[in-house]
Amino acid sequence: TNGSHKDGLTLRQVASQACKYIDIGAAVLPQPLFTPDVQDYGGDDALVDVVSSMETPYSRTLRQEFNAVVVEHHLKWSPLLSPNIDAYGGSSDKAPEIKLGCYDFTQADSVVDWAIKHGLKVKGHVLVWHVTSPTKLLQELTPDQVRDELRRHIFTVMGHFRDRIKVWDVVNEALAPDGSIAHNFFHKMLGPSYIEDSFRWAHEADPTAILLYNDNKVEGIGSKKAEGFYRLLSDLKARGVPIHGCGMQAHWNAAGVGRNLVPAPRQLKEQIRRIGDLGLTVNLSEMDVRVSQLENPELRPLAQTQIYHDLVAAAISEPACDGIWLWGFSDRHTWVTHFYYDDEPLIMDENYSRKQSYFGLREALVTLMPQGSVGGNVPLDKDVDHEGNHWGHPWRKVEGELRHGMVVHEDDGLMKNSDIPDWEVPHQSTEEADDEKRRSRLDSMATEDSADDNSVDENQGPIEFRAPETEIS
Repeated sequence: TNGSHKDGLTLRQVASQACKYIDIGAAVLPQPLFTPDVQDYGGDDALVDVVSSMETPYSRTLRQEFNAVVVEHHLKWSPLLSPNIDAYGGSSDKAPEIKLGCYDFTQADSVVDWAIKHGLKVKGHVLVWHVTSPTKLLQELTPDQVRDELRRHIFTVMGHFRDRIKVWDVVNEALAPDGSIAHNFFHKMLGPSYIEDSFRWAHEADPTAILLYNDNKVEGIGSKKAEGFYRLLSDLKARGVPIHGCGMQAHWNAAGVGRNLVPAPRQLKEQIRRIGDLGLTVNLSEMDVRVSQLENPELRPLAQTQIYHDLVAAAISEPACDGIWLWGFSDRHTWVTHFYYDDEPLIMDENYSRKQSYFGLREALVTLMPQGSVGGNVPLDKDVDHEGNHWGHPWRKVEGELRHGMVVHEDDGLMKNSDIPDWEVPHQSTEEADDEKRRSRLDSMATEDSADDNSVDENQGPIEFRAPETEIS
């Protein structure tokens, strides 16, 4: 059953009473939004017609709990060209032939129009991301032709959604683990200027739109990638590039170490503050919290709830932070299960019931209400409590020296070949081995999807399009 109103205010209601406007958003998939899952009618075919005429639990929960949505897959370049495109940008043997410049906005339009009907803000994700671009077609072109196609893509998509989508992630994951510009497809074809050019084209396409840069593993001040993120934003601002804010993905793994370590609230707050000092807004753009890799199962709900509460409370305590966006909201529909391993990273279980982490997140939002306590008693200026324990000490594996109440890492866990994106780094740790398995699964899943459009997954129902996600986005 849906517990939307059994436990007090919804997230949307709490956000509406906050002392400042804040987006509380979620990534959305079209299929469960409009079509009942098998779980919604217990597999009883006699109930299909009845249930199909009703609002889905997914839709109902979404509009009650959130004031904003982002389309999870179907606004990325390759999915817009074909719903059956394979995971790496080329058409499979059984997928229809695709052509650059030929778009099908059906899926994206359905989500955007639904959101507007229900008074939800829409964020566009994403105009330029090498992972979900049709690189097999683009690589046959000259650099000048690639540049023209990229510009045409930005103008086409933004033009189609003008006045409906007013906030856009323009460029996604352009940084390597060491903070330098990653040598991805667009960099190799166009050089690093493709980032600036994309923002300028987006501004030309819609001068009223809010334009954002989005990346992963940049949330905590002190790491090499977080420093590179700040340098990129600072450089874009200094050169007058039309950029208004940024997204920090917040795909966190409670068991992460090294560069995958969950940042302490102090680290997150300081990163947001200095970006805000540049005149930019900041949002946590794709938040979820993996916990299945923690060895002690009893620590999993504790860690997840603490992360959803403490890090959100720290983030929204900064004036520059204007949004918290989750990458989904129910464990029934999460990219983590498809691309990493079985996990429960979101704030509602598979039956849309509120988990402990839901209440942790809601209490974090309450800190912005009148009479709320800024930061919610979370330590914001150091990484230890009054007893000298590291933040998250029951579950968080801190590796580093403690100085003045703050953890200092001499080595943030980066590996060699750091000029390539995170998801391409050689797989040497357990988590990186998981990445390799995930990419192998992408190949097989793409083949399965194109072979049977009506295939049913017991957890998700009919599968539409599973775009590749990095660590992520």
